[in-house]
Amino acid sequence: MILVMAGTSDARELALRIHQSGYTLLTTVVTDSAAKSMEEAGLPVMTGRLTAEALVALARERGIRALVDATHPFAEEASKNAIAAAREAGVPYIRYERDRIAIDQHPLITFADDYEQAAELAAQRKGVVMLTTGSKTLPIFAKRLLGLPDTTLVARMLPRRDNMEKCEELGLEQKNIVAMQGPFSRELNKALYEHYKVTLMITKESGKVGAVDEKLESALELGIETIVIGRPSIEYGTHYGDFDGVIGKLNELLQEA
Repeated sequence: MILVMAGTSDARELALRIHQSGYTLLTTVVTDSAAKSMEEAGLPVMTGRLTAEALVALARERGIRALVDATHPFAEEASKNAIAAAREAGVPYIRYERDRIAIDQHPLITFADDYEQAAELAAQRKGVVMLTTGSKTLPIFAKRLLGLPDTTLVARMLPRRDNMEKCEELGLEQKNIVAMQGPFSRELNKALYEHYKVTLMITKESGKVGAVDEKLESALELGIETIVIGRPSIEYGTHYGDFDGVIGKLNELLQEA
């Protein structure tokens, strides 16, 4: 059995391809909506965040022969847990990660190493800041930007109850919450920027499937400054940016086993 840690729409497609290649698999996701997507595709799924210890126990209980980490490019903790668990359980680890997009140097684009640096850069610029990095990192930006003079924080995130509760706890006003399921077209991005009179947009380099280019292109067309947060630096080891590479490696490893 192959364990596929999935966290993106392309991860679902990869899991399907692995299954169609004749492998029995189990997928893991974090959200109920992602689990529903897996179930609709006929793929077995577990929902919830798993520690390294839980992954080791799962690998041993289910007889996992390889672990494919297809979590989101910014799910740093999940990937580190997967790497540690594969090592402890003695099973091969394969990383799938969507390709990066080429972002040219532009006077309106500033690159940040992490969320904290991005929040500090935003605090220096002030204005109407639209955050499109999701709810998980919202506290970092809320702490730095909420209550700052001449600054409005607008947060775009999935329309989930826990996200709305988090916004309420942090003191983010309802009028400054965009609760929608993406990805968004260039036209919708522009409409949102114009509606909120955005002067600064913050995003992360999630790749083409993450619709980063649409966010950037829309912002640049409107003359809106953008902060792009770079991906975390992790030593993955065996790593592929295409489905065929992952499946080829599985064939190689499991035929040898």
